[in-house]
Amino acid sequence: MTMAESLVVQSAAGIGLFILTSSMALVVYRLIRGPKNADRIIGLDLMSVLVVALVALLAIFTGESVFLDVAIAYALVAFLGTVAFARYLERSNADQNHDGASERKGDHHG
Repeated sequence: MTMAESLVVQSAAGIGLFILTSSMALVVYRLIRGPKNADRIIGLDLMSVLVVALVALLAIFTGESVFLDVAIAYALVAFLGTVAFARYLERSNADQNHDGASERKGDHHG
């Protein structure tokens, strides 16, 4: 790679890193603000995607290919975490709906 090509790649990676970190700040706002748990799950999943992209860009910026292995491993763990969190919320919502239905039945009998 020539010096000019290297400079272009480094500049593009730097700009990409800035954009990704700015996006992460917006996602953190959505994670905190909500308003619903589904929004938080989507925000968490998006944060995971942004972290994978950030690590991949870091691999390009530093020239270290080992970061790509880290990105792949993180993507797998993040996917499993998102699925587990979504299942947990689904079960807790089902339990709340079930409890609410039994309370309503009790109101009709009393």
